[in-house]
Amino acid sequence: MKIEEGYIPFAGYQTYYRVVGECEPGRLPLLVIHGGPGASHYYLRPLDIIAQKYGRAVVYYDQLSCGNSKTPSLPDKWGCSFFLEELSCVRSYLAEHYGWDRLHALGQSWGGMLAMMYAIGEPWHGFGHEGLASMTVSSSPADMDLWLSEAIRLRSYLPQQMREALEQADVDGDYERPEVKAAAAEYYRRHVSLNPSEALRPEDVTPPDPVGDQCYHFMQGMSEFVVTGALSHWSVVDQLGQIDVPTLVTSGAADECTPIIAKQIADGIPGARWELFKDGTHWVHGEQQERFGAVVEGFLEQNE
Repeated sequence: MKIEEGYIPFAGYQTYYRVVGECEPGRLPLLVIHGGPGASHYYLRPLDIIAQKYGRAVVYYDQLSCGNSKTPSLPDKWGCSFFLEELSCVRSYLAEHYGWDRLHALGQSWGGMLAMMYAIGEPWHGFGHEGLASMTVSSSPADMDLWLSEAIRLRSYLPQQMREALEQADVDGDYERPEVKAAAAEYYRRHVSLNPSEALRPEDVTPPDPVGDQCYHFMQGMSEFVVTGALSHWSVVDQLGQIDVPTLVTSGAADECTPIIAKQIADGIPGARWELFKDGTHWVHGEQQERFGAVVEGFLEQNE
């Protein structure tokens, strides 16, 4: 299968991109927007199945400061506006160099937040979203306060010692204690990825990235249960009605993006469709790769 890689100049740095496969006649490419912030595209590579099975190019990029888009720490730049400008730059590059002035977008977790802001337009940005044929919002929140309250609720179902270890870490900031790491691992096993070490190919594992971690801490905070960064109190709930792009919402039944979070988006975007994957977690696109790919591809075909 054909794979192209390259770099797009942005903000004095280089944004890495990867194109997997080619578009058969009548099919538009799928632009994938990764989560984190600071996570890189690697964990989303199970979406290659859309290129492999359905004759559609899948385009990934690493947001600046993570993955293959290396930068120093950029706290003076990181923020929603910065990453929206980068997304617009990627789109312009794909239109100019590949002729893809129309495409589909899939954003996962933080990537879905970016996709929604991009589709909303004002007040988040003023450069428009023409040519966006459809949007898939995968395991994303529309409101960080609801996301946080649901994370705390899910944490409450952990064994008492684990719950208390996580609570104490959020108070004293020590996340390196063995009991804290064990508790976090159990939370991730239940709600983020059931068997990540078994499901991921070695080439799909995100390499250690200190600057990407710094970006996450700047934007989110130090843990899943304390949002103290730039995304504190972030919300687009009151603006979802402005979205005029065909939208698919996906989430897993065991996802940290709980059904109430996903439903808030599906109810808020006019005409949106919601697909809930039984037994899926935040990494449902990898756990149920075949079905997830088929569901997304079916939606894309309806909106070429």
